[in-house]
Amino acid sequence: MDGVEPCLVGTPDAPAVAMHGQIDHGSILQSVGEAPYEWRIDTDTLTWGSNAAQVLGIRDTALIASGRAYANLVDPGNAQTRFDAVMNSKIKDEGKGVPYQVEYCLRSAPRSEKSWIEDSGRWFAGPDGRPMRSHGVIRCISERHAREQELAYLSQFDGLTGETNRWHLSKILENTLQDSIRARQSCGFLLVAVDNLARINEAYGYDVADEVIGAVAKRLRTKMRADDCLGRFSGNKFGVILRNCSPEEILVAAERFLVGVRDNVVMTTVGPVAVTATIGGVTAPRHARTVHEILSRAQETLDRAKAKRPGSFFAYQPNIEREALRQENVRSAEKIVTALNDRRILLAYEPVVGTQDRKTAFYECLMRIQRADGTLIPASEIIPVAERLGLVRLLDHRVLELAIAELAASPEISASLNVSPASTTDPDWWARLDALLRSHPDVARRLIVEITEMAAIHDIDDTRGFVTRVKDFGCRIAIDDFGAGYTSFRNLRKLGVDIVKIDGAFVQNLTRSEDDRAFVRTLIELGRRLGIETVAEWVQDEQAAALLASWGCHYLQGALIGRATIEKPWAGAPALRATPAISA
Repeated sequence: MDGVEPCLVGTPDAPAVAMHGQIDHGSILQSVGEAPYEWRIDTDTLTWGSNAAQVLGIRDTALIASGRAYANLVDPGNAQTRFDAVMNSKIKDEGKGVPYQVEYCLRSAPRSEKSWIEDSGRWFAGPDGRPMRSHGVIRCISERHAREQELAYLSQFDGLTGETNRWHLSKILENTLQDSIRARQSCGFLLVAVDNLARINEAYGYDVADEVIGAVAKRLRTKMRADDCLGRFSGNKFGVILRNCSPEEILVAAERFLVGVRDNVVMTTVGPVAVTATIGGVTAPRHARTVHEILSRAQETLDRAKAKRPGSFFAYQPNIEREALRQENVRSAEKIVTALNDRRILLAYEPVVGTQDRKTAFYECLMRIQRADGTLIPASEIIPVAERLGLVRLLDHRVLELAIAELAASPEISASLNVSPASTTDPDWWARLDALLRSHPDVARRLIVEITEMAAIHDIDDTRGFVTRVKDFGCRIAIDDFGAGYTSFRNLRKLGVDIVKIDGAFVQNLTRSEDDRAFVRTLIELGRRLGIETVAEWVQDEQAAALLASWGCHYLQGALIGRATIEKPWAGAPALRATPAISA
């Protein structure tokens, strides 16, 4: 091959000088595993570089001194060869040659292993415009090709079971659905979940759980029809596509799979493991006309089957009430988000007074949403929906901002606000509380944070940490709706709260129910012994107030004292304050 200019090096202050003289192209190509060649197409002469035999794994390049001889080593299964790339090129040589690159498989001998070759070069045309000669380099890429093949395999198949993976299964499901629609037929999709896989992991280890998953895949495979498709959907779930399958046939197939999985124990390396599966299924296009609908409804029916009885099958059936509820959820979510961004989240203030002097001790801040027509939606209608839709955290953030802003603007009052269970562990809520209290350091001592008893008993240790952290900020803590749950006296002491608000369901009938009187009186006595202040909610009349006063209850709240209003009782002005929009 022709030489090139010497390699020159230099500095800004000195001229470049030759380092090693002429470059040895052969050594460079040999060091990187490439071999040069020149193919005279007009004479079919193929000339190779000195290291070609080593790269190709043959004894002597004399055996491949022509294009035809080299072609005899090319595996016939190749999609394209060098000959195809050069002779079938659609590009015209404009005088600088035409580049090509192709990968193909060679066998140096009939029974030898295949070698994958990357062939890069440029061909040049003769006077007639047809290829007359080409030159280039070859390199062995067997290892790279194997890796690419492995990646290509894993892009479509699950490495553990060898079955189709979720991505490829979804593609097959899309094609099956479209074929069914065109042919006016039905197809089915089953979502099969291995039961109690977490317990198997815990009892035997993850390796055994993988053995179980592999065994279940084989059992499902043996129970399938020839045209059906099996794939691993997720960790413990498989998807089965049933082509040309009626709803009745889906039921039969599901029962066949259930029996096939549970019929015998799975023999693993640590011994036998009992396995069952639960299945949810859907018929398409009858009950689902898109892949998304098929997958979501199969998951829905699987969840219902698990809730009903593990090891069973549940088929999707349309439910008008369920669909109506989902549409209502969408509308409710939009209303809540719009209200947040339109600054229509308001506070209503309900007074809590001392039992003896009837002076306001603090105000409970209750959330309201103002409709476009100015009417108000109470929190009782919004909070359950917001909790179900995961939006309650945003509402808690806004209520926190409004309450602290009001406390900062009115240093003569104290106030309480309710925090949902979701916000007690929300780092963003804590960060916002910290930032607001740092900006208004005089507010903390006048702020009471309320959590419900049901939230408190969910995890006593977590709640205790929440109480401690809030009190470290300088705020007080109250348990709301106390008596609705089952908090023991010992847990009440352990929590270290400042105030207990007795559930109004026990207070509203004090004058008529001996059981309620005994219960409320016991709670007030308990609070007195533990040094905890008590608030009686839903106080309706003076008779109840007198009983509560005689038992030592500290505070009263309810219709007798005053209803919640967005008017600020301490200022006589509307409690409307412009606040920045929150992006939801």
